[in-house]
Amino acid sequence: MNKKLLILIITAGVDMVGTFLVLPILPFYAKSLGANGFVTSCLTAAFSLATLISAPYWGRFSDRYGRRPALLIALVGSALGYLIFAFADSIWLLLLSRIVQGAGGGTVGVIQAYVADATEPKNRAKALGWLSAATNAGVGVGPIIGSAAFTLGKHVFAFGDHSFTLGSHTPGLLAACICVLNMYFVWRNLRETRVVTQNARRSVPVERGWQVMKRVVQHSDEPASRLIWIYAIGLGAFYGVTTVLILYLGARFDFNEQSIGPFFTYMAGVSIISRAVLLGPAIDKFGEVRLARFGTVLLALGLALIPLAPTRFLFFCVSPLLNVGTAFTFPVVTSLLSRVISVDERGVYMGTQQAFGGITRVIFPLGAGLLYDRVGTATPFWVAAGLVATTLLMGLNMESYARTDTPPPPTPVPATPEEVVTAKL
Repeated sequence: MNKKLLILIITAGVDMVGTFLVLPILPFYAKSLGANGFVTSCLTAAFSLATLISAPYWGRFSDRYGRRPALLIALVGSALGYLIFAFADSIWLLLLSRIVQGAGGGTVGVIQAYVADATEPKNRAKALGWLSAATNAGVGVGPIIGSAAFTLGKHVFAFGDHSFTLGSHTPGLLAACICVLNMYFVWRNLRETRVVTQNARRSVPVERGWQVMKRVVQHSDEPASRLIWIYAIGLGAFYGVTTVLILYLGARFDFNEQSIGPFFTYMAGVSIISRAVLLGPAIDKFGEVRLARFGTVLLALGLALIPLAPTRFLFFCVSPLLNVGTAFTFPVVTSLLSRVISVDERGVYMGTQQAFGGITRVIFPLGAGLLYDRVGTATPFWVAAGLVATTLLMGLNMESYARTDTPPPPTPVPATPEEVVTAKL
């Protein structure tokens, strides 16, 4: 693991800590301001909507002006969003905070492009796996810190004759501080990897974000489009069943508020081990294309077998197939995407991949909920398994596109501050 990759992994993990520090307590904040269930759902969806809209534009910005400026500006926006969250005294301010946070969170594709720039093609999928493991760790740590911050806000601090409490501002302020520290860490340690030449800076990129999204739909037979569809359908299927999985476990195995926590801890552990430990040797043994197919099969198999598990023990044996399948599929598909597109479009295409993934993360859970309520509790899992299985056809003949060599890059020319500010505006 080189230094740049290690810095990126730390950055992504810490950024996810801040995101999930405030997310679990959002419903309580909304309820205290008079929100009902629908409004709370809208607040949650606002983040995802802002993320999927902003992702292609962050990618295009990073292609033209560099990954580092895009990441730093996005972190500034995220910190601002957390500050708004900390002092929000109305539903509208809470909604604004989620939109600002989501716009800053649209840089996942930029970070993935950063990793692709900083690693050799043969190590790219492994690096993306480590990145994914770091974000999973952030998902696990963030809620714990958020709960502790919420408790700390109620503590009375005394200095002589004066006493005060931090109150409900604490989680948002802490998340903002974490984001600022992360921004300083990036500014101090992370160097630009994207090659920005004078000609590339003066010319318009080959395709803008909306043009790439249109191309993915209209030219689904192209290698990049097929990989984006494989990623989006698999991601949507996984998140779709996750929304009804808790209901299914409660109805089938009598899981409750106390017993569901250890299950998700177990699944998070499997996910981290799969990405950080198993993925690298598996790539070396099978190669990226074969491993992506194997991961797709495991994901589809896990989705199909979950409703057939008659006992808790067998369910615990079957459910890790979801995590291992996603660990073997998503980082590898992203790595392959970085090979079938030009370096000048790496950011915008990876941002588009995240945008399509965001769309399926919204649509698939809605469909899964309808199927669960109106057709049958097992139906969402089997429909998701069928959709994932169809993506195997999209991966046919992908070996011919998995390039293993890249031309040497020209000497980088950093973007000037004036150009960065102009592009941001």
